[in-house]
Amino acid sequence: MKAVHIREFGDLDNVEIRDIPEPPKPTGSQVLVCVRAAGLNRADLLQVKGHYPAPKGYSSESPGLEFAGEVVETGENVNGFRPGDRVMAITAGHAQAEYILADHTTLARIPENLSFTAAIPEAFITAHDAIFTQSGLVTDETLLVHAVGSGVGLAALQMAKAAGAKVIGTSRTADKLESCKEFGLDLGIAVGSEPDFSKKVMESTDNRGSNVICDLVGASYLKENLASAAVKGRIILVGLTGGATAEFNLGAALSKRLTIRGTVLRARSIEEKAAATKAFADFAIPLFRNGTVRPTVDKVFPASDVREAYLFLASNASFGKVVLEF
Repeated sequence: MKAVHIREFGDLDNVEIRDIPEPPKPTGSQVLVCVRAAGLNRADLLQVKGHYPAPKGYSSESPGLEFAGEVVETGENVNGFRPGDRVMAITAGHAQAEYILADHTTLARIPENLSFTAAIPEAFITAHDAIFTQSGLVTDETLLVHAVGSGVGLAALQMAKAAGAKVIGTSRTADKLESCKEFGLDLGIAVGSEPDFSKKVMESTDNRGSNVICDLVGASYLKENLASAAVKGRIILVGLTGGATAEFNLGAALSKRLTIRGTVLRARSIEEKAAATKAFADFAIPLFRNGTVRPTVDKVFPASDVREAYLFLASNASFGKVVLEF
């Protein structure tokens, strides 16, 4: 089968399509899926550079954290899925290939009104788990989302608005903030080389601050996050594009009684991924069906153009998801 392969860690030019053996027949709770589309994520860029090694049981040379496709065959202990079913899921690797084995408990059904898009699983499951399961966002609270024009950012924006929250978003690109308005963004803040968003956050919340901050940037935003957070605010760290190490004013955390958490899906157990997928599906699948939320695809590349797809994602020009089509 055709699969994306990292020939050598370092430059994005080392990403290629290669013929590799197909997965073995599914057994137990496994399902064999014919992949129609695979989403690209910034974690894939880090993996190519050698900075994001795959967990045990997965090859670091075979990237891919999410897929959408059709069930081909099921193991003897699988209930609820059969050949021909349209499914999507997150995985710890190997998703950018024509076939993949997955545990059936991690699968979600693709709504009937959607095509084989791989723009949903990683972004929406990550966002749902971060802002609702871990941060407890509720109606009438305020959510601050950094990199709101990214896949996870747009997912968090849409689901938070569906839950009745106010959403403030930041981006380095003013055009992305403008595009986010159609998804319900209440306030967009353009951020330059020196983050200074806290003043506008406080002004827009009558100096109460943001109840939940979904941070896809990391270290460079920590100081302003602490200044932007409400009393009893929750800061959830999802990405580290802005660095992993920062000076931490413990006094701000103490005085506001803040909760600061980190999250990652890739290294979680199958049971934890299954729970996160079910929680997402129960909340979001009905919203996809009625059009309240929708996947946002910037560009679809044929798998044969994988190098161009990776370079496009790395350019930071995308609004929403970049997808490989098999």
